[in-house]
Amino acid sequence: MLDEYILKIKRLKNSKHVTRMYHQLREEHSLSGWPDGRAFEHLILRAFELEGAKVTWPFTVRRKGMNLEQIDGAVRENGSFFLLEMKDYNKTVNFQPIARLRASLARRPSQAMGAVFSIRGFTEEAKVLAQYSTPVNILLWDEDDIEHGLTRGAMRSGLQKKFRHALEHGFSDYNLTMEGIP
Repeated sequence: MLDEYILKIKRLKNSKHVTRMYHQLREEHSLSGWPDGRAFEHLILRAFELEGAKVTWPFTVRRKGMNLEQIDGAVRENGSFFLLEMKDYNKTVNFQPIARLRASLARRPSQAMGAVFSIRGFTEEAKVLAQYSTPVNILLWDEDDIEHGLTRGAMRSGLQKKFRHALEHGFSDYNLTMEGIP
């Protein structure tokens, strides 16, 4: 059964609607009718879905009556599986959400990757620590990458480019606006 927020976001029928919602969220930091952070989670997943990616909406991992972790969403793309973490903070994101996602990935098969999306970018410390944490299995999406992906309908191709760059060069923060990877 789809929750009310999934039904709400599915009313956005194309990438222009998603991009408009993203711009509104960046300017106002919250949207009427959406709990803090929830709109950003859902709009990123909807952008991937509109491009044809298979998405898993936010979910909680439970075991023996305990909530073990909350996952903001997942994307399956070209045989790869990505757990997603979305952060809609009024400031740059530190390393803590990246570390938390790394812990979630450590409990899963090694083929699983992660991606952290930040509406305001990342601290320099977070970027450095993400680069030197091994294995490189978390891709960073800052506000420029998100804007680029949304406005061009290129979230899937952006994910593929970031993944390819991480495989070839060992870095998680490929800047999509550079367009160096075909």
